[in-house]
Amino acid sequence: MLILPSRRQFLTGLGAGAGLAAATGVYAFDVEPMHRLVVTSYAPALPNWDPGLRLRVAVLADFHVCEPFMPFDRVAEIVDATNALKPDLVLLLGDYPAGKIAWRKLPLDQFARMMEDLKAPLGTHAILGNHDWWDDKAVQKARRGPPAVKGLLEARGIPVMENQALRLTKDGRPFWIAGLADQQPFEDVWTSVSYADVPRTLAAVTDSAPVILMAHEPDIFMDVPDRVSLTLAGHTHGGQVRIFGRSPAIRKIYGHDYSYGHVVQDGRHMIVSGGFGMSRIPMRFGVPPEIVLLELGQPNPAIAGA
Repeated sequence: MLILPSRRQFLTGLGAGAGLAAATGVYAFDVEPMHRLVVTSYAPALPNWDPGLRLRVAVLADFHVCEPFMPFDRVAEIVDATNALKPDLVLLLGDYPAGKIAWRKLPLDQFARMMEDLKAPLGTHAILGNHDWWDDKAVQKARRGPPAVKGLLEARGIPVMENQALRLTKDGRPFWIAGLADQQPFEDVWTSVSYADVPRTLAAVTDSAPVILMAHEPDIFMDVPDRVSLTLAGHTHGGQVRIFGRSPAIRKIYGHDYSYGHVVQDGRHMIVSGGFGMSRIPMRFGVPPEIVLLELGQPNPAIAGA
């Protein structure tokens, strides 16, 4: 026998559903994107890695500075949290301005000054993302770069790598960091123009030391050879909405899910950061803003067991 709910039960259920929807909305549009900050740790066993090279790397992606979604006090919080981790090296993966979701854009020269406050013995190194190009209207009009933020960061002692590689040493053991130019520099033709050049970038690597490759968009992982120990990417924001381990807003690349986290494909490794900011829709759900912390080499047991 079918028993229908009473009017009181129906209204109670309707009210509960509306309350849950409202609470979820507050969380997704305010709490998670603007107030949460997590450290996501990885201690992967990497190919072509010197096991005696222990390296602690903080990876920061997709700030998208603007008001009200990424104000400078939030940036300062991220800088302080990163410094507290005491990394050997800090890597910035691009997308510093916010783009179209910004209610008010913030000056990128002040953002660059705040990046100068990051502390790491091996320095802070950066690449550019698509929004660094798209948000620079002079660059879009001229159809050529570099975007202004590149010079602003470099004026603060932060190298911005575009198809370049740099050899560094930790405790007498060498390694390389390499940075690709952006794959989507022009907003209106982003599907057909890419400045990223993997062969040119790796041609600058002159010995067998391990290579960490920075690429803003993870799509290029298909073209990264196994000479590279680890590729780091951002861009996706983890899909901004992640449910049951899936990011429905991010398309697969030739059947591969590059939306978020540690990807292993044909023995090659990539870690995609969820980053900090947002684009298109100012919400995050199930993928809180994160600092990625890498413990490379002999793993830290506390992190390896996390």
